[in-house]
This record gives sequence, structure tokens and C-alpha cells, in this order.
Amino acid sequence: MTTLVEFMIITGADNRPPMLEKSLYDSWKSHMELYIENRENRKMILNFVQNVSLVWPTVVEEDGTTRTKRYEELSVAEKLQADCDLKATNIVLQGLPPDVYAIVNHHKVSKAIWDRVKLLMQGTKLSLQEKECKLYDEFDKFSFVKGETLYQYYWRFAQLINNMNVINMSMRLVQVNTKFLDSLPPEWSKFVTDVKLARDLHTTNYDQLYSYLEQHEVHANETRLMRERYQDPLAFVANYNQSPS
Repeated sequence: MTTLVEFMIITGADNRPPMLEKSLYDSWKSHMELYIENRENRKMILNFVQNVSLVWPTVVEEDGTTRTKRYEELSVAEKLQADCDLKATNIVLQGLPPDVYAIVNHHKVSKAIWDRVKLLMQGTKLSLQEKECKLYDEFDKFSFVKGETLYQYYWRFAQLINNMNVINMSMRLVQVNTKFLDSLPPEWSKFVTDVKLARDLHTTNYDQLYSYLEQHEVHANETRLMRERYQDPLAFVANYNQSPS
């Protein structure tokens, strides 16, 4: 049979496929599918990755023996299928770190590689349940990290919610929004109260809440600095008494 090396199709790489991070398999899978959607012959390539294992055509010789067709013997339609599967194989392999690549690169068709990576990364249903428990725990314990900006806080929260969405974990919108607001530090309390009064947390989303709060970050920082400076009432009085009249 024709080897992968012999007929490897190098995809026109104006960019590279997403690289697999082992703890974020579901996110990588979703990203990889979107990457393939942007390729030429995307439907056929994605079909070979997800659903159909390419079977290389054969031909019967005059003596009755059957052999695998050489690439140049394929029909136009067969060549397109072979090219698309090889493109799919190349895309998936380029997205794997060296240790995972070494385990799966002996497979000759893209679906076999895709399924093998899924088995290695996702494991059993139990491991998926454990992942859900881990993410629920992270959501429960999510809090503001001292010194980070509102954007950094929003970015971490967005990553967590995305990881939950990727594996179809169900969370009520009001629960997500409330967690986003209530995990902010005290200097945000006035603005959190204002946005809770102004927005319906059952219909809005945390992106919109972030956009509103971002407008008030300067004031929140000023409040934080004042609290840090005068957290000791005696220090506040001493500072006041030393101020020039």
C-alpha cells in the first residue's frame, strides 16, 4: 500500500494547526475542527477525520491476484479522496506534541489517528465525570487574584466557562453571572450593586457585565488605593492631623 511519506500532502500553511495541550483535549478538538473548516475541500477532509476511514482502492491483475492501486492509477475522484485523507492526516499530526505523535504516527488514515488521540486524551466515561467534577470545583473556588486587572480576571473566567461549555456542562446563566460579579474584590462592590440593579442576570451575559465594569475600573482602583492607604483608622487620623491647614 502507498505509504504516508510517499504521498504526504503538505497543506498550504499560512498558519499551523492548533497544538494539543493534554489537559485541554476538548478545546483542542473543537479548535481543530474549526481549523479544518477553513481548508479547501473542508467537508471531505472533516468527514475523513470524524466518520470514514479511507480504504485504498485495489485492482485485479490478469492472473487473478488483487493488489493495491498505485497513486497514478487512481481515478480523479479516488485521487481527490486520497489527497483529502492525507491532508487530514497531516493536519492532525502537526497538531500533536512529540510524545503523542510517537504513539499514533504508525496509523495510515486520519480517522484512526483522530480516534486514537481521543482514546488517549479523553479516556473512559469515568474520566469525563472526573473532569466535570474538577471544573465544577474550579468554578466554585474561582476568585479574584490580588494584583490582576479586570481584564485578566475576565480572561481567566472566560477560559473556565469555555472549558465547561466544550464538554457540555450545563450552567444557568444567572449562576454564571452571579459568580462573575460576586467574586470581585470589595472595591467593586458599588459597581456590582449598580449593575445588578440595572441588568437582568437571567438574560445578560458576563461579557456584557465586563464591558460595563471596565468603564469604572479607574474608580475601583482609586477606591482600592484609598482603602489600602487608610485601612488603619489611626493612620488616617494621623495623616489628617499632619496635613497643612
